[in-house]
Amino acid sequence: QVQLVESGGGLVQAGNSLRLSCAASGRTVSSHAMGWFRQCPGKEREFVAAISWSGGRTYYADSVKGRFTISRDNAKNTVYLQMNSLEPEDTAVYYCAARLTPVPSRDRYEYRYWGQGTQVTVSS
Repeated sequence: QVQLVESGGGLVQAGNSLRLSCAASGRTVSSHAMGWFRQCPGKEREFVAAISWSGGRTYYADSVKGRFTISRDNAKNTVYLQMNSLEPEDTAVYYCAARLTPVPSRDRYEYRYWGQGTQVTVSS
C-alpha cells in the first residue's frame, strides 16, 4: 500500500510560480512511475505531467509544456511539480498519483494510488 500526500498549493498571481510536492509513504515508490493530474469543479480529471521511475522519461500536457517541470527524488520518496508562469487557467485541485509499473502514462485510469489533492488558485 502507498500513501501519497501533496503539499505546496496556494493562491498566487498570474505569472508567478509554485512548487508542489508529493511525499510517498507506506512503501518506496522508487520503482513506480508517478504522475500529476488536475481537476476543476464539474470537469474531468486531466493529465498534467508524468515521470518514469528513474526520471529519465517525462511526459507533459500540451497546455503546460515549457512552463511546468516534473522531477523526483527517490532517496526522499518524493515527486515535485515546478509550475512557472502560472495562468488563471491553471487553477485546479492538483493530484499526485502512482502507477504499479516504472513506465509513465497519460491515462489516469492506469494509476493505482492517489493523494487527496492540493488546491492551486491563480488570480489574474
